[in-house]
Amino acid sequence: MSQITPLEVEILFHMTELISESSGKIVYSDLEALTPEQYMKVITRKLTDIKAVQSPEQRSIFIQMLEQVYRFTLGSFAGAVGATAVYPIDLVKTRMQNQRSGSYIGELMYRNSFDCFKKVIRHEGLMGLYRGLVPQLIGVAPEKAIKLTMNDLVRDKLTDKKGNIPFVGEMFAGGCAGASQVIFTNPLEIVKIRLQVAGEIASAGQKISAISVIKELGFLGLYKGARACFLRDIPFSAIYFPVYAHSKRLLADENGYNSPLTLLVAGAIGGVPAASLTTPADVIKTRLQVAARAGQTTYNGVFDAARKIWREEGGKAFWKGAPARVFRSSPQFGVTLLTYEILQRLFYVDFGGIRPTGSEAQLPATASDLRSTNPDHVGGYKVAVPIFKGIESKFGLFLPKFA
Repeated sequence: MSQITPLEVEILFHMTELISESSGKIVYSDLEALTPEQYMKVITRKLTDIKAVQSPEQRSIFIQMLEQVYRFTLGSFAGAVGATAVYPIDLVKTRMQNQRSGSYIGELMYRNSFDCFKKVIRHEGLMGLYRGLVPQLIGVAPEKAIKLTMNDLVRDKLTDKKGNIPFVGEMFAGGCAGASQVIFTNPLEIVKIRLQVAGEIASAGQKISAISVIKELGFLGLYKGARACFLRDIPFSAIYFPVYAHSKRLLADENGYNSPLTLLVAGAIGGVPAASLTTPADVIKTRLQVAARAGQTTYNGVFDAARKIWREEGGKAFWKGAPARVFRSSPQFGVTLLTYEILQRLFYVDFGGIRPTGSEAQLPATASDLRSTNPDHVGGYKVAVPIFKGIESKFGLFLPKFA
């Protein structure tokens, strides 16, 4: 007899628990009576799952806190991956939004986003596209983590026992997520923006770094433009997360399962309306946070900035950098949410709460449903088939065949 693997022993013990809890033995009559539901429960079981509780009733305050720490950790990593993937687009977006017109001679440096992209590479090199990336990564981890964690937390509280949440509840959860992130977003972005536009100025041997920017601004200065940040982030998240959730549902297969590709597409779809509709607030925030140079208009608050931009540059100025913003936010959130959900599947911990929708196929109700199920979309099915064949040959068992 060939060597028995720990995985096969684990499956045997799990089958014993399911089939005959009283006797603790597997007999042939039990195998013949094995239902599709029991069979599917065995083959779809993820042996790497960790159970923090045995039942939802055991969800104490401490367990719920651990769940948020778990989500925050995964969200931090996901946010860093998403930000790095699209950072060059973010730099182009910032420079396009900061470009003034009509009030300063020689200010028009870039004709469009593509022209900006080419000039940055030509004059500052390839690494010029990543100016300010380090503080961005340091800050984006808690920023995206708190946004994802807060959205999940509020959605969980507003979701009923049947798994339904009203659309208003989805928007409220997203809005709470957007508001909670500003404490991290504002200091992060004001440093990032000043580093991103630093390459436009030919400074005489003066090197601008994140530390020098922080020293210049001080603690209160790091929250300059915070009102505009709230004005942008709350509606952004209130739009994004509901659109993402519904896109996931529409793109799921017949078994309710979302593949990695559909997660990426759903995340990208959600970013389009969210990023485009909140561009005016983003423009105002950028103008407030960038240090005005000689001859440029200065702004005193959100309404003053909006009024002066409208008077000097017209309504079109509020949509500067909109294409770059959409092309940045859409793939960034697609990559971020894809990474976040895949990490939850790979390192799943059962806290007795609500599992992410689309992370597993719905269990067929009958044997005929099981026969019609696409085996590619049943979690772990393809991996389980050879394992079950090995168990049959090594132990002389004949497991039921429903397909």
